[in-house]
Amino acid sequence: MNFIRILFRNLTQGPSTDPFPFGATFTPKGLRGRIAFDAARCSGCRMCEHVCAGGAIRFDPTPEGLQFTLWHNTCTFCGLCEHYCIPKAIHLTEDWHLAHRQEDKYRMIEQGTVAYQPCAECGVRFIPISAALVTRVYGAGTAAVARLGRLCPDCRRKRSAAGLNTTGEAK
Repeated sequence: MNFIRILFRNLTQGPSTDPFPFGATFTPKGLRGRIAFDAARCSGCRMCEHVCAGGAIRFDPTPEGLQFTLWHNTCTFCGLCEHYCIPKAIHLTEDWHLAHRQEDKYRMIEQGTVAYQPCAECGVRFIPISAALVTRVYGAGTAAVARLGRLCPDCRRKRSAAGLNTTGEAK
């Protein structure tokens, strides 16, 4: 008799599952899906590469800068890269539509280049401090911080060791 009661209830209430893939479905809030990378915010620290559980993130030096590559078919969507990214250059979106054919697995990537910039003093090319990181660390950026951001790490060290402020004058 229990079976009849359950059958009748299911027939009157209708299906209790989502119609996907034959119809629209919902996306839960906070779902960890496809990763989005913003090269303008990246500081090139490579922490995301270090903490990636699936080994899906890699940085390769190129003549233009650091080439960021993320393979979505290797990503475990754990969110460690987003958590440890201080300038918030990596963000997990709620896009979970990642199904693909086997021959397309090497095209399921996210790429971006963190461009080199010449030093304002010596001309050496380096990965600049991103504006997002400066804002996060120092708050509203001042002109002095902006000037330091245009110097390579060696020139910043030399300026600090000489006891000079950012304008080149003695303290």
